[in-house]
Amino acid sequence: MPIRFRDITWPSGSRYWLLSARVPACLMTDSSGVAALADHDEGVVSVDLLIEDGKLARIEPQGNAHDDATQIDLGGRQVWPTLIDIHTHLDKGHTIERNPNVDGTFHSARLAATADRPNWTKPDLRRRMDFGLRCAYAHGVSAIRTHLDTYPETAERSWSVFREIREQWRGRIDIQAVSLCPIDILQDKFGDEVASIVARSGGLLGGVTRAALGNHGAPPANIDAMLDRLFALAGRYDLDIDLHVDETHDPTAATLPFIARAALRNGYRGRVVCGHCCSLAMQSAAEIDRTLDLLAQAEIAVVTLPTVNMYLQDRQKGRTPRWRGVTVVHEMLRRGIRVAAAGDNCRDSFYAYGDHDVVDTFRQSVRILHFDHPLGDAPALVGAMPSQIGQFEGHGRLSLRTPARLIVFNARTINEIVSRPQSDRQVIVHGEKLDAKAPEYAELWEAESVRDDAAAQVL
Repeated sequence: MPIRFRDITWPSGSRYWLLSARVPACLMTDSSGVAALADHDEGVVSVDLLIEDGKLARIEPQGNAHDDATQIDLGGRQVWPTLIDIHTHLDKGHTIERNPNVDGTFHSARLAATADRPNWTKPDLRRRMDFGLRCAYAHGVSAIRTHLDTYPETAERSWSVFREIREQWRGRIDIQAVSLCPIDILQDKFGDEVASIVARSGGLLGGVTRAALGNHGAPPANIDAMLDRLFALAGRYDLDIDLHVDETHDPTAATLPFIARAALRNGYRGRVVCGHCCSLAMQSAAEIDRTLDLLAQAEIAVVTLPTVNMYLQDRQKGRTPRWRGVTVVHEMLRRGIRVAAAGDNCRDSFYAYGDHDVVDTFRQSVRILHFDHPLGDAPALVGAMPSQIGQFEGHGRLSLRTPARLIVFNARTINEIVSRPQSDRQVIVHGEKLDAKAPEYAELWEAESVRDDAAAQVL
């Protein structure tokens, strides 16, 4: 009889084997020595895993576990490392009810976010960011890179809350932060202030390659000067760079080649990440090839945000969208360009849905990107690739002598993971079964009710 998931007795000791686990080879490091045993259908390896004192002590080919430690038979189910969301916006999250996007377009999303920003008090930011992190943690996310809106009126407040939250979550989720504002407002002394705040906070310097008062479009005449200023600020403080780039279906929005050339002339090869890059997919094949040559030369990594860009791009009232909004992922990977997928926004004006669940992001990304047939390399988009891009050591890959952070799925194949929501997955953190659940939305309702009552009293 097959082993039923509900009948598995989860670990309670400091040393135990997880037997008959199936792990995608793309989520294993070479140190395990068993990745070469992957099957030819989905690139999955059948192994036994020894957990000892909260760490992954041994990875053996299935059937090679022989000692007196407790043995837990998983019946051939998938075991993945906990995953990474390398591009999200914790400071915007869960604002959709109080300031919705009126028509679902990028333009209205930007206006709604700007209108809501005065509500981002420290208590409001702490509450919503912590809510998002508790969702992610319960779903099996152990590392996050969040972009933080960084404007003159928000910079100190948002980054001080980030530093508090990062410390509170240390040991559960590793959190990085990136400054976010249009790069044209970094040209004066505010740029120096932002770079200083980011450096003091151990963050990354970021921005959006569009004008502060407009949407993504053709590069401005002074794009090279603006980018050189950004790279000069980053170089002064030794900061890596992560940018929002060409988030539109307009093919004239082509700042990506300018960024690659700026990285090369400023000595930033391999230190730049570009998110979105949607318009590249709307350009000619020749232009795509030229841009990919530059990206490969500059060693720029790309993060695609399939769920959010499919939601925002090519949206017109009463008209069915004609394209999916995503960049040219397959072509990038063939060039050796590092590509990750991430969740981006969650229940805010840029994306009305989501739950900080990278498994859900993975499942949707496979379908939106046609990243299947075969499926074997797909898990790397949310595991090994963001681990490498973000230098999240001990996350997103199974590595010996690192903390045992695992997701056990009630699924034998990657196909089964993609086919069902996996709401019954079991998360293991530092070798212990995690009992945390995603928080109830009622917490947010109560907080908004208190805020509305306080505002009414002021009036």
